[in-house]
Amino acid sequence: MTLKIDSKAPDFTLQNTKGKTVTLSDFQGQANVVLLFFPLAFSSTCTNELCTARDNMKLYDSLEAKVIGLSIDSFFCLREFKKSENINFTLLSDFNKKVSAKYNVLYDDYYGMKGVSKRASFVIDKQGTIRFREILEDSGELPDFKAIQETLTDLN
Repeated sequence: MTLKIDSKAPDFTLQNTKGKTVTLSDFQGQANVVLLFFPLAFSSTCTNELCTARDNMKLYDSLEAKVIGLSIDSFFCLREFKKSENINFTLLSDFNKKVSAKYNVLYDDYYGMKGVSKRASFVIDKQGTIRFREILEDSGELPDFKAIQETLTDLN
């Protein structure tokens, strides 16, 4: 099922880099959410993507947005990635691929690996509604950060 703009974002609960659970719906009424699905920690484009988000955190904070990165890596791997790149936002492990499947962002085959998350971004407003979505087939491309920021600006 393809998620459309103005549809309800599927709720989920995943583990963060400390092994604690984070639930998407906990942000409702509190903050807009930017979900950044990425294929694999420590790969060059994924590192570039998450460091770009890290370096713009003041902007996201000013737009009342929480940035959350999700990959199929274990939370142990994501903990080391977060530490090595000084990532200043939440990273969640979708190790069992349930959330990536809900959001329809899994590759069937990614360099011989089955079920790796595509690079995809979603902006979810404070009511839990999808206001922006971008799913990239080419994992070498970066999300349209400008469009994400424009969407967040329009929400405020």
